[in-house]
Amino acid sequence: MTPPGHTSVLLLRLAAPLQSWGDRSTFNRRETRPEPTKSGVVGLLAAAAGRSRHAGVDDLAGLGLGIRVDQPGSLLRDYHTVSDYRGRPLLSAAVSAKGAQKPTSPAKRTHITQRFYLQDAVFLAAVEGPGELITALEYAVRHPAFPLSLGRRSCVPAQPLVLGQRTGALEDVLRAEPWQVTKAVRDRWGRRNGNAAHVDLPATLDDPAGDESRDDVPLSFAPTNRTFTTRRIRHTYLAAPTGLTPDPEHPPTTGGHDPFALLGW
Repeated sequence: MTPPGHTSVLLLRLAAPLQSWGDRSTFNRRETRPEPTKSGVVGLLAAAAGRSRHAGVDDLAGLGLGIRVDQPGSLLRDYHTVSDYRGRPLLSAAVSAKGAQKPTSPAKRTHITQRFYLQDAVFLAAVEGPGELITALEYAVRHPAFPLSLGRRSCVPAQPLVLGQRTGALEDVLRAEPWQVTKAVRDRWGRRNGNAAHVDLPATLDDPAGDESRDDVPLSFAPTNRTFTTRRIRHTYLAAPTGLTPDPEHPPTTGGHDPFALLGW
């Protein structure tokens, strides 16, 4: 338990067959960033805590965030076509003076949409803030009020999701935590790299002096008033323990999704 007035870091292992972390999506093209967004992580925490979309999230948006890319995964494009089952032309985005959608002109009967996902990716998210709030959030994620997802409702997280709380600076916590990949991936990497004790992993950290800006800090999740602001971030590499050498204090994680486990790869 973190003493009152102290900060703590909650570690979340974000792994699943599919994830999608969009920040610039439109109706017909829904993108994903190559790593989780702050709005996505805050949304997961808010859902776990049982907050409605109209509830405030200032306390959650103000938490520090660091993302370590343990396994980048690969990009998947999901191609869709949309049509009216009654055979009617589709409606356009324009509306009439009475607020009704106008028909497409010329008439359009099929609409193409594309959705993008990250498949078989694994991220380590570190959320830093006041100890009491972090403790409450850890409990909420372990006992969520609403179903949790990784960016989109259909992207259900694999287990373990919660790795617990850590003390210390956020960057140091991310550096000390063992590599969060399956045993098969770790062993394959070890054979190629001589069972090295550490692996260099890319990470993105909240940093007021960072050299890049991201427009993904939520001010409101209300459906009619979704608004965001910016944050400054810094990119770096962290040498994390591989788990290939014995470390009783930090045993490697063996859970999670491994699509090739049954094949012995």
